[in-house]
Amino acid sequence: MKQSWAGLFAAILGFVGCTQQAPPLAPALVAAPHYTLSPPYEADGHWFYPAENYALDVTGIASVAQRPAGLTADGEIRDDGALTAAMQTIQLPAIATVTNLANGRQILLRVNDLGPADPARVIALSPRSALLLQVPPGGAPVRVQIDTLLSHRLTDQLGGGPRMAITAAPHGTVMAQSLAPPGGTASGGPVSVIGAAATPMAGPTVPDRMPEVIHSVPLAGGEYWLHAGTFARFEYANVFASRLSGLGGSVVPSREGRQTVFAVIAGPFRSIAEADAALRRALAAGIPDAAIRYE
Repeated sequence: MKQSWAGLFAAILGFVGCTQQAPPLAPALVAAPHYTLSPPYEADGHWFYPAENYALDVTGIASVAQRPAGLTADGEIRDDGALTAAMQTIQLPAIATVTNLANGRQILLRVNDLGPADPARVIALSPRSALLLQVPPGGAPVRVQIDTLLSHRLTDQLGGGPRMAITAAPHGTVMAQSLAPPGGTASGGPVSVIGAAATPMAGPTVPDRMPEVIHSVPLAGGEYWLHAGTFARFEYANVFASRLSGLGGSVVPSREGRQTVFAVIAGPFRSIAEADAALRRALAAGIPDAAIRYE
């Protein structure tokens, strides 16, 4: 009798197991790229205020993005193998030239996401972008220049945002040679190195995936500085400089057209770690717009 009950119980368990349904599959991501300008937002306790800027030219420290799969802020599918990046305060998407100021390597990439959350970093590179630029995990000094022509062309393609009459850029004449990807990593496509600075690509549209072309540009050297803001009046600038007295804060006048403006700076700092520490002190001293620059 015991054997009969045991057999019946096993049969019931087998039946239940056969009739159980597999967990539902997660819905597939659907890309819907679109122009977007984020409203002000908070990330890790810091506020960022996006604004349209088709002529941004800024230096700072790049980080390497480590993000889960999903959609970017402008509706694209995140792709660690593409030449993409995230920035904190510009319209999306945009096309930017990024130069590693430590080695002169330069690429053209697509800025399609918001970030990084760390105010000490000016851009977060995709792993592939960081690899081609040879930016280590700890970061590197970079120059980020929004390509006005290509970014406006991209905005026109997607609709929304300011419209600008764009004509196709002419083909430039360059000499290129094959270049193996750094570190022996397999390439998603042909990579070339060119001796001149980047030029806008010809053609009526901007591709969804930027071509892997590495340019080599001369370096002028530089140091890490803390910029705490620019003011129209010296007395205001002097108040902020006094908050940076422990970091050697000073007021530097300059001319902008017919007006004299006063920039508050501190430094130079010898390393990324020193610059990061100085920025933390500036933020704690009530200077929310402080930023690290390399010049």
